[in-house]
Amino acid sequence: MINGKKVVVVLPAYNAAKTLEITYNEIDFTIVDDVILVDDLSKDETVEVGKKLGIKHIIVHEKNTGYGGNQKSCYNKALEIGADIVIMLHPDYQYTPKLVPAMASILGSGLYHVVLGSRILGKGALRGGMPLVKYVANRGLTFIQNILMNAKLSEYHTGYRAFTREVLENVNYNANSDNFVFDNQMLAQIWYAGYDIAEVTCPTKYFDDASSINIKNSSIYGIGVLQTSLQFRLQKWGLIKNKIFQPK
Repeated sequence: MINGKKVVVVLPAYNAAKTLEITYNEIDFTIVDDVILVDDLSKDETVEVGKKLGIKHIIVHEKNTGYGGNQKSCYNKALEIGADIVIMLHPDYQYTPKLVPAMASILGSGLYHVVLGSRILGKGALRGGMPLVKYVANRGLTFIQNILMNAKLSEYHTGYRAFTREVLENVNYNANSDNFVFDNQMLAQIWYAGYDIAEVTCPTKYFDDASSINIKNSSIYGIGVLQTSLQFRLQKWGLIKNKIFQPK
């Protein structure tokens, strides 16, 4: 808890048995009140590891819903158990749990309603092993998105995110895709709703057990990102009405 606000970490998991424990053990439980593990029908022992660690809230999908579908379950459950601050942390250990207190503190102060852990601020991305082609794609997509959304983020593609309850209650994230483009749709919704977004520098690690999307899914994601940004701009101009931007 921070400033009287309940802090919940959500772990959207898929085949994270090898890295879940090290991720969980680095969470600062002097700040974090609860952890939610959502398993998207893993083929390994992710759920068993979560139970061994004593994670109280474990949701197991009966079918694989995708990365976006997993997050929907995470946020819905977090709201259900009374979270005031929700931090999404990937259990593949690609993002350090040691930034959880800093991100929670920013939201707990009331200065911002959203915080992103950016791999691009500083030089952490390439040093952490991000493939050059992904780095270039990240920079190119972010440049276009900032123009279309009239914003100035260092990246839109980090999976390390924190939200206040107010944001989750006001953006219609359940209307978003169940695939990877969910993340960008949610940021577009947040900008559209008028919330400011803070960023903190985040080191990252690329290694064999860290999750990553393949070239085919990366291409689909890139197209979806550009489509989302264009939909945002057309919605702002009043030329279309997209359901993701409608009130929850």
